[in-house]
Parts: sequence; C-alpha cells; structure tokens
Amino acid sequence: MSRNKETGRKIRLMKRINENRRVPGWVMMRTDRHVTQNPRRRNWRRNGLKL
Repeated sequence: MSRNKETGRKIRLMKRINENRRVPGWVMMRTDRHVTQNPRRRNWRRNGLKL
C-alpha cells in the first residue's frame, strides 16, 4: 500500500517536496531579479522522481 513506506524513502520524498517551491522574494530582490525561477521546479504529473 502507498501509506506503508520505509523511513528513508519518506525522508527523500520530503526533501523533494521542500525543493519543489518557488524562489523566495528576498532572493529575487537580492539578485535584482536575475534569479526568478527555481531550476528544480517539478510537476507531479509531468516529471517522475528517481528514488
């Protein structure tokens, strides 16, 4: 079942969830909007994970 996951796998999935966020506003301000997009951004339908 999908809810029965090993602890290591859960930790890796949580890391991917935290990575999958937009760049914070203060980063954009600090870089004069040179950094506006997150290169690790991923959509759950389009891209899979290699765990």
